[in-house]
Amino acid sequence: MRIIVVGYGRVGSRTARVLAEEGYDVTVVDNDQLKVERAEEAGIDVVAGDGSDESVLDEVGVESADALGAITGDIETNHEICQLGASHDCRTVMRISEDVDESTYEQYVADADELIYPQRLGAAGAKTALLGGSLNAIGDLTEELQLTVVNVDDGSPVVGNRISEIDLPATARLYAHGHASDPMTIPLPTTTVEAGDRLAMVVEHEALGEIETQLLGA
Repeated sequence: MRIIVVGYGRVGSRTARVLAEEGYDVTVVDNDQLKVERAEEAGIDVVAGDGSDESVLDEVGVESADALGAITGDIETNHEICQLGASHDCRTVMRISEDVDESTYEQYVADADELIYPQRLGAAGAKTALLGGSLNAIGDLTEELQLTVVNVDDGSPVVGNRISEIDLPATARLYAHGHASDPMTIPLPTTTVEAGDRLAMVVEHEALGEIETQLLGA
């Protein structure tokens, strides 16, 4: 999976590093030389340039990319990047702030596949969006939340259920799924849970026990 991340600031750098560490083909674009050098030092492919310039996106191969993250600190620049990405049939994820007015928000919704609020979701939310997940049920990603992986055994009440049939509370969000030793990926709603599977979730600390009981049984 090829992913382009435009913007190597606080959120963009974390997103790019997490994706690269998990084996995805990531290319960063930034017009700040210091940020370009930081990406190079982190071992991430990077191109110096303006990500809202179509020729720069062409240089990094946007036509063959699976996802394009517009994660700069400038909302209008991010909007332009997503419009360019959409013209190449690329999944687009746009970073915005929470103070945009309703009409502007609706325009952004129409022009990007997913909007992220770094104040709420941070890099984990950006990563989920780029890989095809929905952010609506995640809620605020703060120190109150943690990532956890549950190993499903033979006696689990969710064995045989589809992912869409697992009714988790609002304090938890299914993040990824993997059969046995297969790599974990964003699951489809029709994916069936089998014994030996692994389920990764974002969950509030205080709800962890409840979630484990629901997934694994008493």
